[in-house]
Amino acid sequence: MERTTQTVAATATAPGTPGATPTLALTSAATAVALMTYTAPAVSLPGIAADLHTGVSAQAWLLNGTPLGLAALLLVAGSLADDYGRRRIFVAGTVALGITTVLGGFTTSTLLFTLARIAQGAASAAILASSLGLLVHAFPTPRGRLHATGVWGAFVSGGIAVGPLVAGALPDWRATYVILGAVTLVVAALSTRALTESRAPRGGRPDLLGALVFSLALVALVAALTLGRDGWLRTPVALLFAAAVVLIAVFALVEHRNSTPMIDLSLLRRPRFLGSAVGGLFTGLAVLGLFTFLPTLLQRTLGLTPLDTAWLFLLWSGLSFVVALQAKRLAGRVSSHHQLVLGFTLHAAGVLTMLGAVGSGSWARVLPGLVIGGVGSGLLNAALPLVAVQSVPTERAAMGSGAQQTFRYIGSCAGVALTIALVTSGGGSLAHGANVAAVVSAGLAVMGALGVLVLREQA
Repeated sequence: MERTTQTVAATATAPGTPGATPTLALTSAATAVALMTYTAPAVSLPGIAADLHTGVSAQAWLLNGTPLGLAALLLVAGSLADDYGRRRIFVAGTVALGITTVLGGFTTSTLLFTLARIAQGAASAAILASSLGLLVHAFPTPRGRLHATGVWGAFVSGGIAVGPLVAGALPDWRATYVILGAVTLVVAALSTRALTESRAPRGGRPDLLGALVFSLALVALVAALTLGRDGWLRTPVALLFAAAVVLIAVFALVEHRNSTPMIDLSLLRRPRFLGSAVGGLFTGLAVLGLFTFLPTLLQRTLGLTPLDTAWLFLLWSGLSFVVALQAKRLAGRVSSHHQLVLGFTLHAAGVLTMLGAVGSGSWARVLPGLVIGGVGSGLLNAALPLVAVQSVPTERAAMGSGAQQTFRYIGSCAGVALTIALVTSGGGSLAHGANVAAVVSAGLAVMGALGVLVLREQA
């Protein structure tokens, strides 16, 4: 009896399997690079737009290409990873990200760059969705899983932090893409040897029809949100919204009739799963939507260089990285859902302190908001991956991660389009439009906090 107790205790405190450390290192590195490719245009957008002769209305596509690919493929990638091998999907994703990122550096038009960004998002979807599945397998104990998801979430913040800094430090945005692509291919090469395969096969055929319909629905939705910036009542926008609604209904029907659906629709009856989805959606809407475009806005209004802007935003993203890395110390005292509520609240407080900052003429005016918002973002990035894997059965961890992040990047696409629309519709005054966008972002964050709290109480 004593030996059994000792064995159980040892298992409960074990950090992970023998290959756990390489798994955590490689998944974190690939995730960081994926987020670097996502955020790099945040400070280099004016240069990219000038080089590619991109008009103001089309610049939303330059930012929304990657989140579109992410949103369309995350759920698909998560299901494929669980069924056919998380290591296989992860390695395929890193190779594809490396190739598409290098190609993106050689594009010569807005269309080609946007297509490259969409392809980068699709490849990143394979990385992000399979990473948590690999970590759940490598860290089977609650303690180990808490550590692994905390580190992985910190590297999400780290990628967001370093991407703009690298882009701002290099003299040409094209060099940024070539370097990031090369680094990704190195990670892919290391992963082929170091990672252990894992899967949770359910049998049956892959849900290709469901994947196709779902991807088309998201493309229609994101296209409508992006084009809506030039007028929400225009016929093409209305038709795209209608197509998205119809395709989502068709997707639900396909999934209901499939014996091995891409997503188990019964999960939508679980408050914990809905809470994970709400957390992801409002993180995209409130946080990513505003902070993706804010660097470009500050360059236009305060005359900052890309490198100056990158250093300034390192305060926000760097704090996010540090807080996410240390958030595991809150385990046992603050639940992951309450961390989300606190993160949303701090983001709302941070952006409200930025009211008037864009028109102030001084970059120092945005510092308090970046500090408060950075702490809030760190709490969100630490809690979201843990909530994702807690919201589904263990064997469906990659699908749970893919589902949450799908909502996150749908929110990001909508948030970026909404932010640009609000900022540029302020009667010619970017300062007034920025204030409106900040208030809306704060309101969305409060809605996210309330949604997570209500669903947590129902769980």
